[in-house]
Amino acid sequence: MTELPTVVNDFINAGNAHDADGMLATFPDDALVIDDQRTFWGKESIGRFVDKEIVGAKVTMDVVNVRRHYDTWIVDAELDGTYDKTGLPDPLVLSYHFTVTGDKITTLMILSTKPGY
Repeated sequence: MTELPTVVNDFINAGNAHDADGMLATFPDDALVIDDQRTFWGKESIGRFVDKEIVGAKVTMDVVNVRRHYDTWIVDAELDGTYDKTGLPDPLVLSYHFTVTGDKITTLMILSTKPGY
């Protein structure tokens, strides 16, 4: 597996510890998060997303695969938590696409993906 940048590890560890402040510390003020076809621009918006949908739902990530594509690290993780799991696959595996600039996550896209052809 590809070694992750410290800031990505910090994000994952803070999320698994349900530490919203720790998660937000990994982003610059003008960061972008895209999840479920929704965009969250800036720390204030990302903070509301983290509070409600990650920390609030006690989501945990168990990393199953890591790969790098240029300046993006793709982390496939099995999720668990107290969110509504109706109609979701079991296990739920999402791909987190982290773009890192310097020591911050500037863009994070969270995707449900399947292999192509």
